[in-house]
Amino acid sequence: MLYAKGLENVVVAETTISAIDGEQGTLLYRGYQAEELAKSADFEDVAYLLLNGQRPTEAEKDDFSTALKTMRPLPDDLKKLLAALPKDLSMMDALRTLISSYTGKEGWPPQQQEAMRLVAIVPTIVAAWANRSCGKDAIEPDPSLNHVANYLYMLTGEKPHAAHIRALSAYLILTAEHGMNASTFAARVIASTEADLRSAICGALGALKGRLHGGAPTGVLELFSDIQTADTSSETLLREKLERGERLMGFGHRVYKTTDPRANALREVLKSLNNQETFLSEAVAIEQLATQLLAEYKPGRQLHANVEYYAAAIMEALRLKPEWFTPTFCVSRVVGWCSHVIEQSQDNRIMRPQQQYCGPKPD
Repeated sequence: MLYAKGLENVVVAETTISAIDGEQGTLLYRGYQAEELAKSADFEDVAYLLLNGQRPTEAEKDDFSTALKTMRPLPDDLKKLLAALPKDLSMMDALRTLISSYTGKEGWPPQQQEAMRLVAIVPTIVAAWANRSCGKDAIEPDPSLNHVANYLYMLTGEKPHAAHIRALSAYLILTAEHGMNASTFAARVIASTEADLRSAICGALGALKGRLHGGAPTGVLELFSDIQTADTSSETLLREKLERGERLMGFGHRVYKTTDPRANALREVLKSLNNQETFLSEAVAIEQLATQLLAEYKPGRQLHANVEYYAAAIMEALRLKPEWFTPTFCVSRVVGWCSHVIEQSQDNRIMRPQQQYCGPKPD
């Protein structure tokens, strides 16, 4: 039997959902370049693509978007549960609890309608808990707004700026799916037992809560804070960090051996905003400077900005609290999780790997 710690380089499923090439730096969704989708598509387009296997026609997109809007409001029983939960509960714990309590059609195999209900309601739950944690009432969804704009509106109570919608849309598109990561694998393992979709998503949420998987890019936020408050220039500050042997957070990636394609796409989107958001423009300039200095101080290593760098830049520009980052990530990744659970159900076999005993043996 083959032993690979952490299942590294072990293929556990065949999929038509996404493909990652770490050497070439590409990410495909159903055969489409994720970079291009982030530049030209709406979140609803990409959600439909991942869940259905093809891009929607205009009529299909309209129907899909309308259906999501009707599914956004929290049912009364979830509102009561949310109000009863301890206020010091983390947002990820609150999200997992409310999803597990979300009643609806259950059973096997999971249905498209179930997935859409989860995609629609996760932003509402996250925004409601964000407001409650600030001592405010939840803001009801606005059916006149698209998926991303409505999420920002529910967080703040204000109609969001077009630049903010564009930036967050690109980020959410690029994080909707990313192969057989820990949370997606957890969802497929649970689904392989023929458990219901909500159980699989709750398992994924539990995995994403872990510090090694879905933690907020606090290191990148600290880097931005250091640059904004420093008495010296950005170049001087970055040089001092590198000379002390410090890592520049937000640069380098375990999977991608070249530039993270998601960072490429976000950079292009942010450049296209034409300085509508000053901080986002500054983030692009800081990235270019940091990349040049990394090439100088660490020659031979391919250290480029990763998606967390621009995630932190967007969260900072939107004034979102660090503890809201991972739940915001869930707003997009729930699409990928549901897509994988549905795919698992179509050719299912319960996952049952072997173990290698290395304990004591009888004399």
